[in-house]
Amino acid sequence: MKHINNILRKIDPLSLRFRLTIGIAAFSAVGLGGLAIWTSWKMQHILIDSHKQSIEQLASTLPRDVQVYSEMLPLQKSLEKAVSSLSNTNTLLWVTSTKKKILVKSNSFNATDNSIASKLFSLTEMPLKPKVSKIDKRYYIVCSDSLEIKGKKIGELSIAHDITREQTMFVAMVQNLTIASILVIVAISGTIAFYIKRSLQPLRELSQMTEVISAQDLGKAHLYLENAPSEVKELAQTCNMMLSRLSQSWEQERQFVSNVSHELRTPLTIVNGYLQSVLRRQQNLTETQKEALETASLEAERTIRLLQDLLDLARADSGYLHFTIKPFVLNNLVQEVLKMADKYTERKIYIEGGNKPIKIKADYNRLQQVLLNLIDNAVKYSPAHTPIIIKLNHLQEQAIIQICDQGEGIPLQHQSRIFERFYRVDESRSNATGGTGLGLSIVKTLVDGMGGSVGVCSKLGEGSVFSVTLPLYK
Repeated sequence: MKHINNILRKIDPLSLRFRLTIGIAAFSAVGLGGLAIWTSWKMQHILIDSHKQSIEQLASTLPRDVQVYSEMLPLQKSLEKAVSSLSNTNTLLWVTSTKKKILVKSNSFNATDNSIASKLFSLTEMPLKPKVSKIDKRYYIVCSDSLEIKGKKIGELSIAHDITREQTMFVAMVQNLTIASILVIVAISGTIAFYIKRSLQPLRELSQMTEVISAQDLGKAHLYLENAPSEVKELAQTCNMMLSRLSQSWEQERQFVSNVSHELRTPLTIVNGYLQSVLRRQQNLTETQKEALETASLEAERTIRLLQDLLDLARADSGYLHFTIKPFVLNNLVQEVLKMADKYTERKIYIEGGNKPIKIKADYNRLQQVLLNLIDNAVKYSPAHTPIIIKLNHLQEQAIIQICDQGEGIPLQHQSRIFERFYRVDESRSNATGGTGLGLSIVKTLVDGMGGSVGVCSKLGEGSVFSVTLPLYK
């Protein structure tokens, strides 16, 4: 039962394999079912028609025999002799007068129950044409016709032929035919399902190939199926051309972002330098002018940081973001990061753990940038009176750095996407804090480049914990 439940869970009613299998199986069932029904109907008619012809022949023969015997014997004796000569163990003949009195009946009829003969005799309406009747689970073909001798009607001739044996064999044959049809349909359905599965395997392989293609692999990705049908090969070629166009478009976009970031960063740096120079000589400035220049300087610095982030991402996408991987003590780097953070925030930042030196292998400057981004993120999205806690730990062959805040937390449905570029949980809140939506994307790019991983665990109303895992130095 458990195995069957597992199979049923794997069945996809919307899949092409399921639809083709059901469609062909239904068509086969209708076809075979229709053929079986038609065959049964035809055989039933052949069986009944053969007996009908015999009964009709008896009905036409008896009057002639009675007329022949009546020339030598009395009428009653003629009837008895004619009926006796034509009757057998499976056929019952009887003649009734115009007053519904039985004049003569066959004695050779073999009925397992005498009541059957009585019930046949008691039939009030006998059909003129042979018809199948069921009496006490037995089947008979019955009919009647007027009996005339020398042009004079002497009564009604009734005939009942037992076809129970033939009918039973016919029913058994129909049952066997039905069972055989069902087995054939099941076998055909299983064979069709297996054949369709094999036929759709190239499409499944094509889906698996395209599933693992990332933006970085577009230029190198090539789909090829050796034993696939021509239509699937054409689809693979079309996908290859599409991947090639996507690769070109992606490369142009990266080149554009890199060029724009590089070209805009230099003049903005110069503009910000002039603004800072003017602000340092603020004796001749009014308060309004000073406030405007400070706002312009802050926006220039924010734009420069955004362009630098875009430039770093463009370099990472192009494979030009280099890392200087070397061993160093993580504790020392964290202490230095705390001193740097103290210069732009008054938030309390504590270190937990790290009593013993933890030596890792990573890029010192890049990891410093990662931790500063995470601390800046924690400061922006947690209340001013709450502390930021940095936890240091190591497990097996990995060092774990956790930046914990006591902010509002991140909804579960957003946690898997916060490392995407320009993704923001709350647009208005991000704008208020000056966020660009690139900080966490930069963090993930840098950590991945150093062979580590980054993740988040957050609960609404309790805060968030960002974890950076890096390999230990042996």
